[in-house]
Amino acid sequence: MLKEDLIKKNPLRVLNPLSPESLPDHRMGLVMARAGLGKTAILVQIAMDSMLRGQKVLHVSVGEDLGKAKAWYDDIFKYIAEGFQLENAAEIENELMRNRMIMTFKEAAFSRPKLEERLNDLVYQNIFRPDIVVVDGYDFSEADYESIMDLKEMMAAMNVQVWFSALRHRDDDRVSAAGVPAPCHEVDGLFDTVILLQPKQDAILLDIIKDEYDSAAGKVLNLDPSTMMVKA
Repeated sequence: MLKEDLIKKNPLRVLNPLSPESLPDHRMGLVMARAGLGKTAILVQIAMDSMLRGQKVLHVSVGEDLGKAKAWYDDIFKYIAEGFQLENAAEIENELMRNRMIMTFKEAAFSRPKLEERLNDLVYQNIFRPDIVVVDGYDFSEADYESIMDLKEMMAAMNVQVWFSALRHRDDDRVSAAGVPAPCHEVDGLFDTVILLQPKQDAILLDIIKDEYDSAAGKVLNLDPSTMMVKA
């Protein structure tokens, strides 16, 4: 399969249509799940889809080291290359990884000022200018509305899309009117797109419970637990 065919057939196309006018300049998305269900895998596949389309992605890993984040990209690309019999796989992988940068933070060290400082260093020194930022591991249970709004305003000012992952706790049944569970139930209005991962028999469902920009809301995709790859 050629790279162009892979882009068109990606199940995540429901989130990012190919027509440029359908893509928001600074969408803020959220992937929620209990521990171990595949939040990082979804963020990496969203990032990979953007990289395949020539966009630059900054992956911010909070509380994990560089090696673990990089391993996710290596594994996901391997599944893509083998599963779709991708032509010129090594060449495409090299091209993709030039469009990605990984930035790590210790949990206690992550904040808007520190992220903004490091981002500005990259942009102003013409090292790397991201189109999309994915933030994995941010602790929403310790965040308030103002801190999330602060991050949203920063990303909008930089004209980038941003996707977060959030850990949902089994023993917390609070939920917003829109169906967004805790700990994000009080900040759900700040997100344009919300995906909820839910286990079901031998699969994990990706329930798109909110999407302000397209008709993806209400659609359900599947995540293969053995490969952590999204399927239609």
